[in-house]
Amino acid sequence: MNSPHDLLIQALLHPENTRAFSLAQWDDLLRLARSANLLSKLSETLEATDNLESVPERPGTHLLSAKILSDHQQQAIQWELAHIASALTPLGIPLLLLKGAAYVHAGLPAARGRLFGDVDLLVPRAELPRVEATLMLQGWLTDEADAYNQRYYREWMHEIPPMVNQRRGTVIDIHHTILPLTAKPNLQPERLFENARVTSKESPYQVLSPCDMVIHSATHLFYESELNNGLRDLFDLDSLLRHFASSESNFWDMLTERAEALDLVDPVSHAFRYCAQILETPIPSDALNKISLKTTTPRFKTWFLDAAYKRALRPDHTLASDFWTPSARFMLYLRGHALRMPIPMLVRHLSRKAVMRLVKSDSHSFE
Repeated sequence: MNSPHDLLIQALLHPENTRAFSLAQWDDLLRLARSANLLSKLSETLEATDNLESVPERPGTHLLSAKILSDHQQQAIQWELAHIASALTPLGIPLLLLKGAAYVHAGLPAARGRLFGDVDLLVPRAELPRVEATLMLQGWLTDEADAYNQRYYREWMHEIPPMVNQRRGTVIDIHHTILPLTAKPNLQPERLFENARVTSKESPYQVLSPCDMVIHSATHLFYESELNNGLRDLFDLDSLLRHFASSESNFWDMLTERAEALDLVDPVSHAFRYCAQILETPIPSDALNKISLKTTTPRFKTWFLDAAYKRALRPDHTLASDFWTPSARFMLYLRGHALRMPIPMLVRHLSRKAVMRLVKSDSHSFE
């Protein structure tokens, strides 16, 4: 049978195999799924393939609870989107949903069992002051009081500080692009709006085009420094690739060309590589070869990334870890920061975070 770190992936890819699982294996599987934020997805997958009824009673209770939570979130996100639309539609500006909220609003397979904690919205950068002021009048406020962090978000990042609704506790992240302003790719966010799609005539929201949605998902994952949800995000990519490959004509060629046009070939290349190797995503060999010829990642670095990502893209749990996993996660933490900012800024930023962590730790020790 599968080793513990493969148990969750194999259960999601081949749910029929769970019929032979022992209670001990179900215990490991549920721990891994919960750690990876994939318990609801596991429940949805088992139900969709008629394997949920064969689950033993006790693990079945956990899966049922996860499904109830997922269903509630799906309803809650639509309710929250209606509130946001009511506040922002009068501004007459593009409102482009990202990530989980976009998957739900567009009715994509990636939304099934997908848990998320906030709404991500992309607006033109010039409109940020109006958007923020309007949301504040409607009860959304930022709780980021630290002056450095405020400057970090507003001068260098791709979003303003998260805004929390004071009545409902919901969170909205307002983006003006999909990468920090200090990152190297020369991304022009207005090009994302040009290709955006309307989900329905009644909705004020748009979503990214299929190619841009995959590119954003890949960029979000492979520029990330903390990979607690890394496996979940890889499953997002797997679902998007499978769906758009079957629904969009000439998808693979268009995706490669679009990644090159947006200067984001490398994260898409990583997405192809690890989706194919880890999740058995059926990516055509010519698409893999084409993107690999365009990537700037040297071969020796690919070896390092393989060793790191194949550990860090497992659930963040002792059952899925080996001796090298902490080192792999730390190196990718540094890599993610280095991709998002110049070295001098990186050194200052991480030094400050380390000092603040020590200060916070010392203050708690005297409580």
